Amino acid sequence: AVQPGLAPARQGAGAVHHVAFRAPDQETLHQWTARLAEFRLPSSGEVERYYFRSLYFREPNGILFEIATDGPGFTADEPLEMLGERLALPPFLEPNRAAIEAGLKPLA
Repeated sequence: AVQPGLAPARQGAGAVHHVAFRAPDQETLHQWTARLAEFRLPSSGEVERYYFRSLYFREPNGILFEIATDGPGFTADEPLEMLGERLALPPFLEPNRAAIEAGLKPLA
């Protein structure tokens, strides 16, 4: 239930943006889409993320949930043995590569 009077959540370092759950395949994601519609919960509809497909919705307190498929997976654009050697981006983010890379902090 919604609890009035609580301070709004703040986004930033250390905050949880959303909670994600696994759907093994696209058929399962379709089933979740239908189930949310049955309960009249607004959702994003299925979103193509290149490496997987997602469905987003909020519960009454505003917490964002994601249900994401396993596939096609991170080997969609590079072989398994090369994963992690470079920053792989889905095609829709590729035009922003320079800005994304400029904002990354070294892991060392």
